[in-house]
Amino acid sequence: MLCGYYVLRPLRDEMGVQGGVENLPWLFSATFAAMLAAAPLFGWAAARLPRRRLVPWTYLFFIANVLVFYALFAGGVAPPAVARAYFVWVSVFNLFAVSLFWSLMVDLFRPEQAARLFGFLSAGGSCGALAGPTLTALLAAPFGTANLLLVSCGFLGLAVVCIYALIRQGGASASTRTPAEPGDSIGGTTWSGIAEIPRSPYLLGIVAYVLLYTVLFGFAYLELARMVSATYNDSAQRTALFAQMDLAVNVITLLGQLLVVAKFVEKLGVGAALALLPALGLAEFVAIGLAPVLAVLIAFQILRRAADYAIARPAREMLFTVLTREAKYKSKNFIDTVVFRSGDAASGWVYAALKSLGLGLTGLAAAAIPGVILWLLLGLWLGRQHARKSSA
Repeated sequence: MLCGYYVLRPLRDEMGVQGGVENLPWLFSATFAAMLAAAPLFGWAAARLPRRRLVPWTYLFFIANVLVFYALFAGGVAPPAVARAYFVWVSVFNLFAVSLFWSLMVDLFRPEQAARLFGFLSAGGSCGALAGPTLTALLAAPFGTANLLLVSCGFLGLAVVCIYALIRQGGASASTRTPAEPGDSIGGTTWSGIAEIPRSPYLLGIVAYVLLYTVLFGFAYLELARMVSATYNDSAQRTALFAQMDLAVNVITLLGQLLVVAKFVEKLGVGAALALLPALGLAEFVAIGLAPVLAVLIAFQILRRAADYAIARPAREMLFTVLTREAKYKSKNFIDTVVFRSGDAASGWVYAALKSLGLGLTGLAAAAIPGVILWLLLGLWLGRQHARKSSA
């Protein structure tokens, strides 16, 4: 699945630049609006479809979307409008596809299994994430942009085959079920997963953690896009740079997932794993404030994303292993999609407002530091709550 996504991602970043860096806050807002529309549709489907149909059918729907964009790109239909629509769609697809994958994983594995295995499972994703940008860099010129979408469809199709196999294996074991969760059913209503969030301090803490993550690092992404646009005039150079960054991120991530995450969580706990990313963010914003140049921004963007994918993301997924199946699919999906993209949208407009006040990169970094400290403390609190629920 991640190989298919990473074939699409460098093109998404290039479409965002082509659409105008000044329009990125609007694209983030459009993505948030699309998430708001998609969340109740997914809740409706999850309440009515068993797990064995919900997960693969959602992936098949996304494959059909990729084929539609292939036809639009190949036909040269309204390039600026299609470029913006593609940016929004990939931003939606990424979160839904990854969130649904992890919903299935936290449903199949118990908390103690997750601590041991999620780093290894994430490493499988990193292998695909390494192959995706490599294929994009090698095939973009000889194949052409539109044909890369067909390559992505092939890998997403293989992911659907794996999903069916995983669900058959999971259905053969009763160890991940409680008496209230018979068989393959998710149950509930369209809105029940969302309604559970304000009633649970634990879920509200996860919401706050995700919002702080997206808002604070949204600043860094927008500033990176502005500086890349100002430095490189050629579209192919920008696409290649984004692909090279993805490749570097995924090499570091793979090493971290295979060698670090399981031992890190076992020795220090989920809370320390969640606090690692804000600690790195604090170092990043201090470094950017002292040396506000593109090279520093690129280096920390690579390190931050690698730490997120290698350690913080598996730890964040472990938080859901102690919840009900309905929360694992519905509440989790809402947090991973709508809440995540609402943070993106907020970061875009806050960034625009701070820039309008004349703040440069140094000023933006200074403004982010108090939020990073709050984010770090929240990660430690969530770790303690997870340990308490897991023991119970």
